[in-house]
Amino acid sequence: MFQKILIANRGEIALRVIRACHELGIKTVAVYSEADEQSLHVQLADGAICIGSAPSADSYLRAERIISAAEVTNVDAIHPGYGFLAEKSEFAEQCESCKIKFIGPKSDVIQCMGDKALARETVKKVKVPIIPGSEGALNNEHEALKVAQEIGFPVIIKAVAGGGGKGMRQVHNAMTFSREFASARNEAEKAFGNGQVYVEKLIEEPRHIEFQILADKNGKTIHLGERDCSVQRRHQKLIEEAPSTFLTPDLRKKMGRAAVKAAEACGYENAGTIEFLVDKKGNFYFIEMNTRIQVEHGVTEEVTGIDLIKQQILIAAGEPLSLDQKDIKMKGAAIECRINAEDPSNNFAPCPGEITHCYTPGGYGIRIDSHIYNGYRIPPYYDSMISKIIAFGEDRQSALNRMNRALSEYIIRGIKTTIPFSRAIVQDSIFCQQGATTAYIEDFFNRTSLFK
Repeated sequence: MFQKILIANRGEIALRVIRACHELGIKTVAVYSEADEQSLHVQLADGAICIGSAPSADSYLRAERIISAAEVTNVDAIHPGYGFLAEKSEFAEQCESCKIKFIGPKSDVIQCMGDKALARETVKKVKVPIIPGSEGALNNEHEALKVAQEIGFPVIIKAVAGGGGKGMRQVHNAMTFSREFASARNEAEKAFGNGQVYVEKLIEEPRHIEFQILADKNGKTIHLGERDCSVQRRHQKLIEEAPSTFLTPDLRKKMGRAAVKAAEACGYENAGTIEFLVDKKGNFYFIEMNTRIQVEHGVTEEVTGIDLIKQQILIAAGEPLSLDQKDIKMKGAAIECRINAEDPSNNFAPCPGEITHCYTPGGYGIRIDSHIYNGYRIPPYYDSMISKIIAFGEDRQSALNRMNRALSEYIIRGIKTTIPFSRAIVQDSIFCQQGATTAYIEDFFNRTSLFK
């Protein structure tokens, strides 16, 4: 087992990893930017090293500084969390070459599944359904338009190296294709340093459902059921839940088997997520694999009772999976609301600043994953998520009721947050009765005068 782990991240995920390490008897090292000197992850780790100034490009994205911090503190492994360098194959490769264990898959696997076109081809070989589209990256507009016309509009243009909705454009006819193609390529180049895109059929009003997988070094792979992540704004997830209200037991089995096959196809090791789109008829299609822990991993933990961060660490340390597929049972229901430092009434504008008062809800079935506290100053340099609130209940309605109650108790003053927005959704009759497709948020705004 590892003796010391460096956490190459910040905020709530850094705290989450630190807590798991301490429960396993492992010492921790935090890295931080100058803006995060007073952050809780710095205070709760066994040691901490400043790696640069506030912008992430000068700190959390500087792989060489993180590797240097790891070598200076003599750690055995690095946990990347999510975001920043978590899905950078070059960083995993640097860790490997420096004999520091990267808590995640091998660099070649990250590279394979991080290239969306290559990932599609990889899973297609093992007969995992994929959305009809181009065979790989498209080099010019005329080639891309020909593909779009062959599969039929509407289509979606996606960045090969994309994520978070960047480099992604929906196109409903040939007249607007040229403009959207150029826009997607330009955005992809700026966001990822890679302007390559591909084209696929647009599945209208689908469910976005992902399966959590675990795989050990011996090739044993299992899934831990699904999370429904359909509530999204601008392709950013807002609310996640497990299990999905849409899946039948038979469809769940089929998708679970497909998720395992996709992970096995690339020789996956550690925790990962296979993401699917599911249409109205229950047809499902692979869209991508996230080769890291997900923000929303907590809902799976609540319904399975399995600590995913500890599993990541144990797998990375060479331990075989002690779980079999038959051991995985989802009990009850869990729902998560991401709380962002944003103003919902001002087009969700970021709201950095000092938290003058913070009261977190509690009670049975409520879990808060957060790094904020009274007097904490939210810096303007990073993602706006400041908290995750997870409610667990014996069924979905109980979880929703508990979430509504907890959100009514959650007090954060000094800044604007999305707490009122989250509460409006969990009180919305359509969401409560039917769940959501990826078109839900747009429909929600069309039906309500709130937050305008």
